Amino acid sequence: MLSTAEIGIDLGTANILIYSKSKGIVLNEPSVVAIDVNTKQVVAVGSEAKEMVGKTPQNIIPIRPLRDGVIADYDVTAQMLKEFLKKVSKKMGMSLRKPTVVVCTPSGSTSVERRAIHNAVTSYGAKQVHLIEEPVAAAIGADLPVDEPVANVIVDVGGGTSEVGIISFGGVVSCNSVRIGGDKMDEEIIHYVRKHYNILIGERTSENVKMEIGYAHPNHKEETMEIRGRDMVTGLPKTITVTSTEIFSALKESLEQILETIRSTLESCPPELSGDIVDHGIVLTGGGSLLNGMKEWLANEIDVPVHLAPNPLESVAIGTGRALKMIDKLQKATK
Repeated sequence: MLSTAEIGIDLGTANILIYSKSKGIVLNEPSVVAIDVNTKQVVAVGSEAKEMVGKTPQNIIPIRPLRDGVIADYDVTAQMLKEFLKKVSKKMGMSLRKPTVVVCTPSGSTSVERRAIHNAVTSYGAKQVHLIEEPVAAAIGADLPVDEPVANVIVDVGGGTSEVGIISFGGVVSCNSVRIGGDKMDEEIIHYVRKHYNILIGERTSENVKMEIGYAHPNHKEETMEIRGRDMVTGLPKTITVTSTEIFSALKESLEQILETIRSTLESCPPELSGDIVDHGIVLTGGGSLLNGMKEWLANEIDVPVHLAPNPLESVAIGTGRALKMIDKLQKATK
């Protein structure tokens, strides 16, 4: 007789990760669904659907149902979750009947947005659904002692949002969320290339540029990269070369806003915990924390030690799964 499955879900704007208590991370795929407009059927989900972005015929539309860390399209999200959980059942060779699920939500999400997440997971047939705040999940996943009376500062730079939280005794002491993350940075690169070169590039190209030659620190060895797009004057394909200095200037404003959010969170920290922050510093997690020079740039700006989580891309999912053991204590702390 199988015991009830216990899983943690990181409903990320860019990627969805599912963590199983028994197997660790069992799924890590892009939050993209391809839908056939005529039949309203799901054609593909995850990596397969992401491959289709910008390359599909008119009747098939790749949709990202999560925007800024919250559900933008409820029905598509519910369908996507069903497909992913089916994949996980197959992979684990067991039925995920009535699982107990912990899902993380952005700290700035409204009660309506939380209800939408709760309902989307319940519609799959979950026995119990617990919601946990993203900074807490990220801190647990980054191996921070969240239930001790010390300040744990976590900066989670995700796809849709950047969350900054100070956690002590299992609860959030102070937190701020800004709807700026990897997606916004990609948009800024698209906008920059269009404005300065009159070339239109796609989301996948701008994401590759960000990962290859995107820098958070102004002082870096300049790199160049060739990119292809459509010339807006002639309408023909064109290849141009961009430099890492240009990409830095495109990303500068987004990075400044993330820095401002970190500063305002630290400013509202109780004085007793401020001493801990000077000693222990802050921990970076999320895909955005992997931007070249991010750690060094932040350490310069805020004058406290900055550490990178052991597994930045999976911290939230791991923490969400681990939270199953401590969910009662965490819920008491957040009430």
